[in-house]
Amino acid sequence: MRDEISVLVGGRAGDGIAEAGMVIARLYNQLGYCLYQYLDYPSLIRGGHNFAIVRAAGKKIGAHRDGVDYLLALNQDTIDRHLWRLNEGAVVIYDSDEVKAPPAGGAGLPLKSFAREAGAPPIARNVGLIGALSGAAGIEEEIVEKVLRKEIRKYIDENLEVARRGRAGIEERGDGRAERRSYPCCPVITGNELIGLGLLRGGLDAYVAYPMTPSSGVLHFLAGVAGEFSIKVVHPENEIAVILMAEGFAYAGKKTAVGTSGGGFCLMNEGMSLAGMAEIPLVVLVSQRAGPSTGVPTYTAQADLPFVMSAGQGEFPRLVIVPGDAEEAFFWSATALGLAWRYQIPVVLLSDKTLSESAYSFNIEEARDIPDIAPVLWDGEGDYQRYASPEDGISPLAFPPRAGAVVKANSYAHLPSGITTEEARAIERGQDKLLQKERRLAEELASLKTVKVYGDPGSSTAILCWGSNKGVSSEVGEELGLRVIAPVVVSPFPADRFKEALRGVERTISVETNSTGQLARLIRSYGFEADDLILKYDGRPFTVEGLMERLLEVAA
Repeated sequence: MRDEISVLVGGRAGDGIAEAGMVIARLYNQLGYCLYQYLDYPSLIRGGHNFAIVRAAGKKIGAHRDGVDYLLALNQDTIDRHLWRLNEGAVVIYDSDEVKAPPAGGAGLPLKSFAREAGAPPIARNVGLIGALSGAAGIEEEIVEKVLRKEIRKYIDENLEVARRGRAGIEERGDGRAERRSYPCCPVITGNELIGLGLLRGGLDAYVAYPMTPSSGVLHFLAGVAGEFSIKVVHPENEIAVILMAEGFAYAGKKTAVGTSGGGFCLMNEGMSLAGMAEIPLVVLVSQRAGPSTGVPTYTAQADLPFVMSAGQGEFPRLVIVPGDAEEAFFWSATALGLAWRYQIPVVLLSDKTLSESAYSFNIEEARDIPDIAPVLWDGEGDYQRYASPEDGISPLAFPPRAGAVVKANSYAHLPSGITTEEARAIERGQDKLLQKERRLAEELASLKTVKVYGDPGSSTAILCWGSNKGVSSEVGEELGLRVIAPVVVSPFPADRFKEALRGVERTISVETNSTGQLARLIRSYGFEADDLILKYDGRPFTVEGLMERLLEVAA
């Protein structure tokens, strides 16, 4: 009995590789597996090489493996690039109309001909591969039809015919009925979609973004459901307009979020300072990709941590969250909106290409307990002062037009009324107010799980990780009997929780997808040390085998 299954499907940009991967993931979802899909593609609309790896297991997973059990190839390039991945007994299925140098033992099917004869568009070749996979893997035809009918909007009958032909062409080589698992049936959904759903759960009123990979999926998702949830989704002309428009929405009382990547966030720095000084609540999604500058637009990195923690001139409170899996993406996106509005601060959700564009089995039961965090609103008594300074530093909010209230928003140092000041003591009091909010925020965060521990909690060796590396680190840590410590909030840094998680640890290894060990540098400023670094900065995430090999080298 196989403990898990990995399937790679590959072709050119425009061949529907991402869609094929999601269909395959949902087939195995119907069989009771937990799913993870990794998507790899260049910055091209057509051509190049795209591939998806779908991993299905009977336990929670959050990373892919190097090895695959099924290689589904729409062209020769896919065969040539990935033949090294084949596990023992792996099956190779390819389009014989395209592949002219097939591997020994592979199964070729004339998929282009199947699509043409069925009256389906050429892209339906990917459905032929899915049908062939179902035959080889023993997935019931009824499940295939059910999933395809849900996923395909056009030419459904023609696509089903292509799938049947693919299945018939390979079925006699199948290895029996597919084994079932008992993982809870969960939706398979991308990190970007979960961030969007989390924002909706938190009460989102408006989302403003200029498209930038890998955050664009949130924009597309929310635009698709805007009518259903009665939200505004706006695509302005650039990222400067994005953040300023969002702050205008917030000034008017609308819970707003923006989305971008590192390059776009560069243009938002002045807007971040405005949010800090004017105390405008805002959630900013920054989904990292490989840089600097344009860098490698469609590949991953964790290289923007110091940048987002210090973005904008001056000193002002901010919350920086680094979710590491599907459930955290949903939970903390919702919580981010609540905290932004309670404390009237900018909150950064720091994702990356791996988390944003990978697909996961999402278990809502692990993310239900979202705290109810309400903003502090003006009670209408007395003269309204936008920047009144109660003991906790949180000024009551009012929104225009409000009878009896003049609602100011000021980027200058200001008095409680919002009037500009250059008086020394008033400037000092204003800064103290901001710092008091940060202290109060840190106190509230202490009630949430801001640092997570996985693997063997008694191990004296700990992997330190953040963001999307949590999935691969926790799996490898469990297999090797290591403790895994993953902070979810990095500003304000939960030093006490982190210290508690490290109790009994004698050696620490920081696992990061950057070239300088940015988490290791951050924790050093709080008195903690990473003894070893395992860094990867080629634009690709760690695989299970890759990280295990690196850890064994370090531990030797």
